[in-house]
Amino acid sequence: MSKKLKLDVLTSTRSLRSENKAVNTDPSSTTSKYFNDKDILPNTGRKKKRTPIKIKYEEVETESKVKNCEMKDEIVKEEVINIGSNWVPANWEITLNNIKEMRKDRTAPVDEMGCHMCADPKASAKVSRFQSLIALMLSSQTKDQVTHAAMQRLNTYGCTPETIADTPNDVLGKLIYPVGFWKRKAEYIKKTSIILIDKYEGDIPNTVKELCDLPGVGPKMAHICMQIAWGEVSGIGVDTHVHRICNRLEWAEKTTKTPEETRIALEKWLPKDLWKEVNHLLVGFGQEICLPRFPKCSECLNKDICPFPVKNGTKKKITF
Repeated sequence: MSKKLKLDVLTSTRSLRSENKAVNTDPSSTTSKYFNDKDILPNTGRKKKRTPIKIKYEEVETESKVKNCEMKDEIVKEEVINIGSNWVPANWEITLNNIKEMRKDRTAPVDEMGCHMCADPKASAKVSRFQSLIALMLSSQTKDQVTHAAMQRLNTYGCTPETIADTPNDVLGKLIYPVGFWKRKAEYIKKTSIILIDKYEGDIPNTVKELCDLPGVGPKMAHICMQIAWGEVSGIGVDTHVHRICNRLEWAEKTTKTPEETRIALEKWLPKDLWKEVNHLLVGFGQEICLPRFPKCSECLNKDICPFPVKNGTKKKITF
């Protein structure tokens, strides 16, 4: 085909297209019959802005998923707590029975000079309770032998709330020396005596909370005082001996840093009928066998099951 013929075809095609456009100039001819002319918007040359559509059911579905996830998290947490609450240390009954066997002769200092042995046997019940509280206040960071000797001097001097309240601090200091922190404790026992006279008619409180409100009295003293003075087991008294031994025996689910943490951990699993005796057993055991330094592991009946020698490399672990 020649170049001239090609140009003729293209020219004819353009003319046909222009004719078609000219014929369809009436807008009404291209509009659907279902629309009225008044509904047709004028063509301004601008594109119509589309309004975004919000799908509400997606938001509701998302919220429900979040709630379901939160509920599942709560269920998982509850399951973990329930599992943790059933935790008990391995071989604890065997270990405790062995400690009882080692303590059967009652030869530790706590057996003869503990705070329960410091009150004057001739004193009235009211005064005896006061003397037991004072002995516990003096016993902190102090050996039983030193506490007992200090209480003997106080009893001879006159260990009643009225007498202690009227005694100068320097005189009290000389009577209780050399207990640990004797100057501070002299102030505490005098302030406590005044409070007991003013609020309790010379007697001591019968609740742990009120006992802990007294100057120089902590949870350990309060729980032991409730047992000695009132005959009520309100909790386990945990001192440095009990705190140390429980961590060595791994009697807490996690290692504890303070005696109060140990008390809470111990009370979670130890049967309550053993709370009364466990302090006395472990304190004596800590004074004779499970010493703070150089414990006598070779003499201990628990040497084959206690985790402490294994951790320190003195004994190979035995599995059952």
